[in-house]
Amino acid sequence: MHLTYLGHSCMLVETSGSKILIDPFISGNTLAKHIDPATVEADLVLLTHGHGDHVLDAEAILKRTGATLFSNYEIVTWYGKKGIDKGVGMNIGGATTVGQLRIKYVNAIHSSELPDGSYGGNPGGFVVSGPEGAFHHAGDTALTMDMQLLKRHALKFACLPIGDHFTMGVDDAVEAAQLMGVKTVVGMHYNTFPPITIDTEQAKATFAKAGLTLLLPAIGERITI
Repeated sequence: MHLTYLGHSCMLVETSGSKILIDPFISGNTLAKHIDPATVEADLVLLTHGHGDHVLDAEAILKRTGATLFSNYEIVTWYGKKGIDKGVGMNIGGATTVGQLRIKYVNAIHSSELPDGSYGGNPGGFVVSGPEGAFHHAGDTALTMDMQLLKRHALKFACLPIGDHFTMGVDDAVEAAQLMGVKTVVGMHYNTFPPITIDTEQAKATFAKAGLTLLLPAIGERITI
């Protein structure tokens, strides 16, 4: 699998012949000003919840690429009213198959409101499974015991928030990884805004002390996992 970090919680994962774009917040992120959202390609767009720092560029990218949207039912319905008719509305615990991939919408503890104030449904995360293995994108979440259920997916890696304040911080993310049984974590939702600024070297050391690897790719960097 290849992963390109596009800042904040936005990941582009290439696996099993598909480009999966998750939580596209690019144009509003001053740290990602060298990334042009108009050049980002996607086959599938996954939105974990409705907050603007996760969906800002979704509409434009969906319309330009013709990608299929996956999110909760309320978010998919909201985008449907904007002319985006290739959408799969889901809810917590449900899964669907597209090509060689199985996409499951799993629990997250957070809130969800769309940019216009509309109800954003239940927040969630995704487990994506395919021939190259499975990965998890947690969206915005607190630490929850439900994470131990993700062990069944034999995750290659998990994208976990580490910025604290609005989500888990580093210590809770370490415990989340342990509950999931995952050894490799891609950090997200940190350093974008002052309340979520962290010491990245200390974060890596904390993960290493627990026998885990924390990957913090530069914005725009493409890595192989």
